[in-house]
Amino acid sequence: MFSAKQLTDAQKQSLHQWASEGASIADLQNRLKDEYQIGMTYMDARFMVLDLGIEIQTEKEEAKAPEPVVEAQPEPTGQVHVTMDSIAMPGALVSGKVTFSDGGTAIWMLDQQGRPGLDPDTPGYRPSQEDVIDFQKQLSEMIRQKGI
Repeated sequence: MFSAKQLTDAQKQSLHQWASEGASIADLQNRLKDEYQIGMTYMDARFMVLDLGIEIQTEKEEAKAPEPVVEAQPEPTGQVHVTMDSIAMPGALVSGKVTFSDGGTAIWMLDQQGRPGLDPDTPGYRPSQEDVIDFQKQLSEMIRQKGI
């Protein structure tokens, strides 16, 4: 088993320089073999990198900063659409999703005591009064059909 203690300061410096130039662990292993006639397994090379605190550059580090995520805006449909989850959320008798006529979406639930809850996807969103009435009608019919 190879130990990083067997390396000279010059060899350690070379390893750090090679890594800063973008060398992978396998590259370091090969260059040690070619330039210093030091052979080791890949696993030993990995441990050596850890022992010496060598930072290997990955493609992720070299990549550009991630582009900001643009959330898709819901499309207004002109009508309210209600769905029921096949498995209710924890603590809920039934739950589901609703898309209002203006494209706003929310998660709805009825707790074990039958109290309704509505959690809009957009903070502060409030559906129109007409949409709320339509949602309540559809929800009532859906629950009646399920026998709940």
